Amino acid sequence: MKLALDAQMFHRTTAVVDLPDAVARAGYQWMELSPKEDFIPFFAHPRVDSGTVATLRRRAADVGVGISSVLPVLRWSGPSEEARQAAVRAWRRAIRITVDLGVDTINTEFNGRPEAAEQAEAMFLRSFDELAPDFEREGVRLVLEPHPDDFIEDGHAAVDMIAGLDRDWITFLYCTPHTFHQGNDAAGIIAHAGARVTNVHLADTLDHTASGGLRYIVNPPGSTVRVHQHAPMGAGEVDFDEVFAALAAAGFDGTLTHCVFGWEDRALDVVTRDRETVTDLVGKHFGTVTWESP
Repeated sequence: MKLALDAQMFHRTTAVVDLPDAVARAGYQWMELSPKEDFIPFFAHPRVDSGTVATLRRRAADVGVGISSVLPVLRWSGPSEEARQAAVRAWRRAIRITVDLGVDTINTEFNGRPEAAEQAEAMFLRSFDELAPDFEREGVRLVLEPHPDDFIEDGHAAVDMIAGLDRDWITFLYCTPHTFHQGNDAAGIIAHAGARVTNVHLADTLDHTASGGLRYIVNPPGSTVRVHQHAPMGAGEVDFDEVFAALAAAGFDGTLTHCVFGWEDRALDVVTRDRETVTDLVGKHFGTVTWESP
């Protein structure tokens, strides 16, 4: 099992080639490369050249940090055909960057508009058909997660979609801060996914459905925004014992990635404390903790 850090709280103050140093200082041996303006921005073509990719790979190796995954977020499910085609072009470059980093895993989201789910699914499948040969040729695993405001938000529905794609190189990511948007059924979703659960994102959030849905008040009433946090573990209402018990029952042996956002003023303290929390949870539910090294 791997324990990784999404160093997003260090993004604004740290160049992408310096992120491995930040991860090493936080006591993590693995890192996930999530959207970053000087790497692969949200919904845009990558902003990094081959020389920088080589430097990033070398810097990570120098400090003993492995890159567990790359996480692009691109509009491969629309909303327009022009946006979809641009996303496919960006995807091909992102796959090349992943391979050049020596990484074999890409995590991502379904994307697409939930109010036009049928159209978004059709666009997603068109993009998938175009990109599947690239993933297969390069030996890169694709790990999909249902995200708030995607055309697939429910965890069970996401597992079923992955099963329907019917490729052994496509697996499922369970994201704990999205628990209350994907059905509030961590144990059931993880059990349903079984061996397809290969990656887990760890952060806390409040249950927006509790107290009559009044934990968050948005205006105008009836707005369809999806509100959640990626808070430090213990600051919200995710039942991490339930999550880790379910992972243990499923025989999970993949990558746990800490992905707290929004606490930059105490980032090092948060990632250090949560690393200890995760280690304790794995020890409690799995037995002896043995983290895989790069």
